[in-house]
Amino acid sequence: MADHAEPAARPGARLVSRTVEIDDPGPLLDLLPAEQGPLTWVRRGEGLVGWGETARVSTSGPDRFVTAERRWQRLLAGAVVRDDVGLRGTGPVAFGSFAFADGSPSRSQLVVPATVVGHRDGRWWLTRTTLTDGNTDGVIPGPVDGPPPVAPAPPAPGPVAFADGAVSSAAWEALVEAAVRRIDAGEVAKVVLARDLLARTETPLDPRVLLRRLADAYPSTWTFSVDGLVGATPEMLVRTQMRLVASRVLAGTIRRTGDDAHDLALAASLARSSKDLGEHEYAVRSVVEAITPFCAGTNVPESPFVLHLANVMHLATDVTGVLRDDVSSLHLAAALHPSAAVCGTPTTAAAALIAELEGMDRGRYAGPVGWLDSAGDGEWGIALRCGQLSEDAHEIRLFAGCGIVEGSDPAAELAESTAKFVPMRDALAG
Repeated sequence: MADHAEPAARPGARLVSRTVEIDDPGPLLDLLPAEQGPLTWVRRGEGLVGWGETARVSTSGPDRFVTAERRWQRLLAGAVVRDDVGLRGTGPVAFGSFAFADGSPSRSQLVVPATVVGHRDGRWWLTRTTLTDGNTDGVIPGPVDGPPPVAPAPPAPGPVAFADGAVSSAAWEALVEAAVRRIDAGEVAKVVLARDLLARTETPLDPRVLLRRLADAYPSTWTFSVDGLVGATPEMLVRTQMRLVASRVLAGTIRRTGDDAHDLALAASLARSSKDLGEHEYAVRSVVEAITPFCAGTNVPESPFVLHLANVMHLATDVTGVLRDDVSSLHLAAALHPSAAVCGTPTTAAAALIAELEGMDRGRYAGPVGWLDSAGDGEWGIALRCGQLSEDAHEIRLFAGCGIVEGSDPAAELAESTAKFVPMRDALAG
C-alpha cells in the first residue's frame, strides 16, 4: 500500500534534535497550545506531550507497521541528536496511532512533533526537533528559551447532542445474538464486537478539554491524543525499556454502581465468573503467544487481579518478559495486534466475523496508540475509551466494544458497552 512522509521526504533533509532538562513547568496537559494538533501520552501526570509537526509518516494496509518503522528508521539514520538527559522518551520521539484492520481506509499515522515536554520520576525535559537542509556543520540548534508557558484554559464545547452511529442499540443486540450463534456453531471461541456513537457540538470541540477532563477523572489510565484520536485507555499493549517488556491484558468487565460495599461484592463475583475468566484466559494466551518468540523468558501470573476504574472493573493480568534481541516497541505492538481482547479467538476467523457483522469501519479505534523513541523503546496502548474528532471539530465519533463468548447475553453486553461510553460522554458533558 502507499505510504509517504512529509516534510521529511525532501532531498537532503536531516532530522536535528536537542533535549535539555528543565524545571517543573506545571501539569503537562496545561502546556498544550491551541490549534497545534496536540500529541499526548500521560498517566498520573507523567509522560509526554508534543505539538507542532516536524515530520509525518502516513501508511495503510497490512504492511502499515513495517512501513512506518522503516520510514522512522530512515529519518533517524541521518539525524543529528544532542540529548543532555538520556532517559526513555528523550531525544527524537514519534507519536503513533494505527488502524485496527488491514483493509481499513483510515490511514495510520506516525508524527514527529517539533516540541516535546516530558516528565518521569521527578525529572522534566524539553526536546526541540527540526529538519535542516544539508550539513549542520556540527551545530545543533536547541532550546534557548525556558520551559513553555502554561496555555490559557481551552473553551468548553457547550451543548452536546448524541445520536446512534452506524448501528442502533437494538440492531447491535441482534448482532450479538448472531455472534453467539456463530460461536455455538464452532466458528470462533470469542469475538469482540464494537459499536459507535456520534456526538455533535454547536461550537468547535477543543481536544484539550477532553484530555484534561479524562486525565482528572481517570488518572490510572493513559490519556492519549494523536491526529484527532482522543481517549483514555486502561490497557497497555506493550511497554519496552532496555530489553524488558511488559503488557497489561484486560478482558472481563463489570459496571460499578458507586456503592463501595456493593462494588466489592461485584469485584468478587467478577473474579469467580467462568464466562469472564474464560474470556480473560483467551486474551492472556494471545499476548503470551505473540511475545514469546521475542523473549528469553516470560512471567505470567497464575490468576488475574481486578482493576478498579471510576466507571467499570476489569479482570487484569500483567505479562512481563526479557527480550532476546533489540526489538523495537513498535515491532512488538505489531506482533501483538490484534489481541483476543479487541478481536477474538482464533484471530483470523474472529477478524473476518467482525468485518461481516459490525457494519462499520473501526478506523484507529482498538488499534495500537502510543510513542517510540530513537532507541526503539516506547509505550503502546490499545485505543479504547476514545473518539475520533471530525475535521471541522464539530463532531466526535465515540467507540465501545465487548467480548462475546458462549453464553453472552445481548442485553448485558449492550449495558457493558454503554458503560464503556461513559468516560467520553462525561468528558464531553463536563
